[in-house]
Amino acid sequence: MEEKFEQKPSDVIKIVLFGPESTGKSTLSEQLADHYKTLWVPEYAREYLQEKWNREQKTCEPKDLLPIAEGQMRLENEMTTRVTDLLICDTDLLETKVYSEAYYLGYSDPILEKYALQNTYDLYFLTYIDTPWEKDDLRDKPNEREKMYLYFKQTLEKYHRNFVILKGDKEARRAKAIYHIDKLLNND
Repeated sequence: MEEKFEQKPSDVIKIVLFGPESTGKSTLSEQLADHYKTLWVPEYAREYLQEKWNREQKTCEPKDLLPIAEGQMRLENEMTTRVTDLLICDTDLLETKVYSEAYYLGYSDPILEKYALQNTYDLYFLTYIDTPWEKDDLRDKPNEREKMYLYFKQTLEKYHRNFVILKGDKEARRAKAIYHIDKLLNND
């Protein structure tokens, strides 16, 4: 049963956009996929939680985290089979783990934790909080952006993930991301 949370083996370079809500991850994921003529894996949690909100007017609960993780890995594994060199991931299970701990007093389901730490990626782009916060049905921490950013950064450091911080306007972030992805693609 747990295999639905693990990555399928692949030689594809995988990049993760990582960071607090409303920091431009989805926009940049789409831009990078377009630039490299590849696919990007959207954040499954947004779809799942928006449907829940529309149905019940409820936000995320601990019972939602494993279905979200399962959906995210299903999308990622499916997209991985459809690309040859590079896959851009709008999120990963480590991000789900961070949100779980931030919202539920440090709790992370042991299955989520296991695969969040086991699944691997070539590079993380940590998105800084210098973008305007945009309200929607699911975003709820406009006053905790710095705290959340530091938690995301500390998580990447704690688990020794290869990461680059992206700051500035959309073009500056895009240019820096392309520079680092090109280095990976060219084995520099």
